[in-house]
Amino acid sequence: MKILHTSDWHIGKRLMGRERLDEQAEVFDEIVRICDEENVELVLLAGDVFDTYTPSADAEALFFHAVKRLSGENRAVLLISGNHDDGVRLSAVKPLAEEYGIYIVGNDRLPLLTCAVDARPRPIRSGKGFAEFENRIGERVFVSTLPYPNEARFKEEKSDLPYVERMQRWMQECADGNENHLPSVFMAHLFALGGEVSDGEREIDLGGARAIPVDAFPKSDYVALGHLHKKQRMGKGHCYYSGSPLQYAFDERADKSVKVFDLTKDGVGNLHDVALTKGKRLVRLEADGVEQALGLLDAYPEALVELKLFLSAPLTATDAGRLAEKGNLVSLVPDVRTEEKWEFTSRKGLSEEELFRMYYRSVYNADPKEEIQTLFLKTLSELEESDA
Repeated sequence: MKILHTSDWHIGKRLMGRERLDEQAEVFDEIVRICDEENVELVLLAGDVFDTYTPSADAEALFFHAVKRLSGENRAVLLISGNHDDGVRLSAVKPLAEEYGIYIVGNDRLPLLTCAVDARPRPIRSGKGFAEFENRIGERVFVSTLPYPNEARFKEEKSDLPYVERMQRWMQECADGNENHLPSVFMAHLFALGGEVSDGEREIDLGGARAIPVDAFPKSDYVALGHLHKKQRMGKGHCYYSGSPLQYAFDERADKSVKVFDLTKDGVGNLHDVALTKGKRLVRLEADGVEQALGLLDAYPEALVELKLFLSAPLTATDAGRLAEKGNLVSLVPDVRTEEKWEFTSRKGLSEEELFRMYYRSVYNADPKEEIQTLFLKTLSELEESDA
């Protein structure tokens, strides 16, 4: 069976307030095209479908449109909830979605609707967190799942077991369903020990208390992971994060892709990445002065830019307006540097006004405007009164 692995769509995610639904729509169209060209039969979406528990109506509309096109006339889509998803809300459309070959596994891990095989692969056997999919020529694969184990699930299933052991128990419950010893996939949304994270990922437990060692995963021909936005291989076997379809932070690499492979009785074959080219590139630039900055922004018209701007004096309102007119500038990080050398002098006996003026000059090489100094002194006075 031909399978495609994707994850971390984060529909509705913004970049510093900038809407990106149009970019997401473009890249989802690209994934549909890849499925058509590669003759994909089963699509695995490994969690974080949405960016928040309560996505906007526009975000939900984009999801329904995209996943319906993804299933098409002859494919099945199996998706699990991630840490950004409300598993209950996501699963609410299961009765309707399954009629279109779209299967959703939330934290309850309820069995999927089973029925006779038609033009698309369908589950012919399913239990808690697992399903056997069969295509129209009788090929079968086994898929076990672990949606992101949120706090509600921990409270419902009280246990004194350490986190890793509890995860192993839940994973094994699903894997034990492979009674027919079929070619298998384990799909999960979690943090694998040793995974590389980026600025765009929230709620990742970097302390390691909730990191799962790769050798704790159930034995499977392919492990389809979601949670980390960088595509990466974990361990020595076929264990992969597919990565997000778009750059969601400026430190993420631009080489986004989906993974496509054949799964047969001989295991994984013809495994390859198919590049995703849609969506705007995120770049970090540095400039010495406003004129150089404007030139750089003009050189990257199709990108979204984070610009570090080195200045010898505070940015004027006129120059700030010229930069703001560039629609590709998302984030401006000014770095004011002065050549003036300051010798140490005792600050004993100086007033708050003098201390503030001294500090302001050390940063901006200029005296503060009267309204700024007045605002500082007023704020300082209010803070002193509240502490009294």
